[in-house]
Amino acid sequence: MSDAATAIIFDQLEHWASVKPEEPAVTFQETTYTWAQWHGRILRIAGALAESGIGPGDTVAFLDKNHLSCLEITYAASLLGAANAIPNWRLAGEELDYILGDCGARILFVGNELLPQVVAMRDRLTAVELIIAVGSENDEFEPWLDEAPPLAARPVVTADSTALILYSSGTTGRPKGVQLTHRNLFAHSNNVLELLPKHDDDIFLVAMPMFHVGGTCYAIMAIHAGGRCYFTREADGPSIFAGLAAGANIAFLVPPVIAGVLAAGDQAVAAFRAFKRITYGAAPMPLPLLRGALAAWPDTEFVQVYGMTEMAGVVTALMPDVHRDESQVERMASAGTAIPGVEMRIVDPVTLEDTPAGTVGELWWRSEQCTPGYLNKPEATAETITPDGWLRSGDMGRADSEGFVFIEDRLKDMIITGGENVYSPEIERVLVEHPAVAEVAVIGVPDNRWGETVKAVVVLHADTQIAEAELITYTQGRLAKFKCPTSIDIVEILPRNPTGKILKRDLRKPYWDNHESKLV
Repeated sequence: MSDAATAIIFDQLEHWASVKPEEPAVTFQETTYTWAQWHGRILRIAGALAESGIGPGDTVAFLDKNHLSCLEITYAASLLGAANAIPNWRLAGEELDYILGDCGARILFVGNELLPQVVAMRDRLTAVELIIAVGSENDEFEPWLDEAPPLAARPVVTADSTALILYSSGTTGRPKGVQLTHRNLFAHSNNVLELLPKHDDDIFLVAMPMFHVGGTCYAIMAIHAGGRCYFTREADGPSIFAGLAAGANIAFLVPPVIAGVLAAGDQAVAAFRAFKRITYGAAPMPLPLLRGALAAWPDTEFVQVYGMTEMAGVVTALMPDVHRDESQVERMASAGTAIPGVEMRIVDPVTLEDTPAGTVGELWWRSEQCTPGYLNKPEATAETITPDGWLRSGDMGRADSEGFVFIEDRLKDMIITGGENVYSPEIERVLVEHPAVAEVAVIGVPDNRWGETVKAVVVLHADTQIAEAELITYTQGRLAKFKCPTSIDIVEILPRNPTGKILKRDLRKPYWDNHESKLV
């Protein structure tokens, strides 16, 4: 096994290829590779990247729904000291244009479904030297790969080289590229696996999107442990049930998926009993939904996790025993305790002093999992990471006497809808550009399916009228669908404090008063 202080993520894959070369490693669609086959394939992809001029410090990008080649490119590029940037494929053209320019990707791998969108913006992608289509129709990836020899000479790559860039929406309306190094990814895998070790019969279902830490970093953790992985194209019912039929028994899912299964009927619920463990997170789990899941699958272990892209994934976990312990029922509303290898502070965001025990403050985290910073954004990095390595999460919370963390509020105006992070300023920036809109405040309100959904509260200019539906349509042409408001209230005035700041807490309060979540 590799030394975490100096290792790169490929080392673990190479280890398992030598230990169990003929055992199955990964399955996607109709294809399964053994560890030896997959190891050799990634060396060939690294060779093809090197032949195309990719080397230390370079970036490539992958834009598509889930595809095994995305993870393969992450491993292959990182073997060369390069990084794979994975934008959210749901983003609008302007947002993708910005991200691909920001990361400076020299090669863009793009799924056939998204190729027309990329072709339409091709003249603006000045850094991109080569576009390679990936997919069953008109696939260019496999021919490109067939023409290249396996990587012969490996460059020296350190644990602190960036291997992965995932984009997190920014509070100023522009996404930020979170740089994750080999050290970050290695530490995350080790820390999570210390708490949730892999067993011989575990087959990991990788259903979350690869642009999310719950997709790529979860998959890297499974590979790190020598676990077989079954990859789905999307996190939809048919794909997940196909994974179950293929033997997958460990999964990370968002609460809306669990809600959908419970609503799908007895046959779907029965199929889910094959899961040994379901880890859930990335969005609030309403307590009635959690209780329904625990009752439907009494033999399944449930683990709630809380984390963030900047920490390569998980920082706290609520373990299975607490989920089914009626004496700790109040802790079912918590995010659990810090995982091994992660330190926590709860800090007054104004004084920057630790808050008294049990009181609310901003959650700060420190670990080798922590990103070295945001790509091309030193000021944002300095605002988020302290000189002594603490990450300011932007989430407000408290901890009980045994360290169970309760998320109480958000210092930043982040909305989590279906596992996607949405920042209100990004939507406000679009809405306020409409000629009828004078002021706008965007909030998250409860939604039984998605956890939260986006609501805009708008003040119109005097002598102006416009329908709610027209404003929603206006945003749909400028933002990704999941960021667009699902409802808009038109009001005379927005509540403000004495200094003029809009009181979003007051706007949210009527919607959250009768809900278990205290995210107001």
